[in-house]
Amino acid sequence: MTTNASSIPSEGTFNVGDHSSSGAFLLGQNLPLVDPALWKRRHAIDSASFTAQEVQIVLQTARSFGHILSRPIKKVPTLRGKVVVNMFYENSTRTSTSFALAAQYLSADLINFNVSTSSVKKGESLIDTAETLAAMGTDAVVIRHSSSGVCQQLANYFGDRLCILNAGDGYHDHPTQGLLDLLTIQSRLPEISGKKVVIVGDILHSRVARSNIYLLKLFGANVHVVAPATLLPVDIERLGCTAHTKIEEALDGADVVMCLRMQLERQSSGLIPAMSEYTRFYCITKERLKRHCQPNVLLMHPGPMNRGIEIASDVADDLALSLITNQVTNGVAIRMALLYLCLSTPTERSVLLRFQGDSV
Repeated sequence: MTTNASSIPSEGTFNVGDHSSSGAFLLGQNLPLVDPALWKRRHAIDSASFTAQEVQIVLQTARSFGHILSRPIKKVPTLRGKVVVNMFYENSTRTSTSFALAAQYLSADLINFNVSTSSVKKGESLIDTAETLAAMGTDAVVIRHSSSGVCQQLANYFGDRLCILNAGDGYHDHPTQGLLDLLTIQSRLPEISGKKVVIVGDILHSRVARSNIYLLKLFGANVHVVAPATLLPVDIERLGCTAHTKIEEALDGADVVMCLRMQLERQSSGLIPAMSEYTRFYCITKERLKRHCQPNVLLMHPGPMNRGIEIASDVADDLALSLITNQVTNGVAIRMALLYLCLSTPTERSVLLRFQGDSV
């Protein structure tokens, strides 16, 4: 049964983050407040396992920490003394940098683990590498890896000894991206239930699509996906979304359009005849949005963008409809929230409840 935000136990009210066209974090609407002490997770691995209550705790905590991003001095002592290691086995700009900034803004000590110059190149296993880091006093590891399930494997192995945060594993999941996208949508559409969200692009290879489907469905959104048949998983509708191959049908009446990156590095197997053909039939343009979507449609993209392939530049840069820079800003706040929630004690999280809605 679908659970929406209105069914979450609440305590008090909270001023929620809204965004100006510049992407700055502002305050606005009221949403239910959930006691952060109810958070029990040590790891953040899998979007599908989050409850609506847990998601609400993450979002409200992110909104509190969002105040810090507009301060002249972006630093609070919340995680002082904690050690966070970024382990990225795949390239990243937004996720790796925002996790690094999130840790530093919370006063944690940060180590950016360089895979290319580490003992991984000598054959050291992932478990042995993580065990070495744990032995040095590391409190949390943020990991991105090309193999699905790696983060869960580490969480199972370490238990409570080491906090594991999934920064993207194979085609499986990217929970922080799904959470930041939910926060971004909710800043403009406080009631997500019943809204039509369309995800366009390479669904087959996209962990971002899977994360968003799980979390949006949790809050009652009407999720549609559209792609060439060769880029749609055969069982994608089992996740509760509606699949299309014709973009016009998918975009009809859309409230939010989420454009995915065409993963050029994965297209060598001939899943599409030519990139120009994909652009012709699936590129998000102003004409397509105006003709088929709601008048106030919102546009999102997780980045990096292939301009002129999956999205037209004039659409991406139109601040009247594009929330792309807002997503980047919200990514820092979401990752601050998860680092704090997974590394703090229940008592510390209870104290946070008194400060939510004001500066942390």
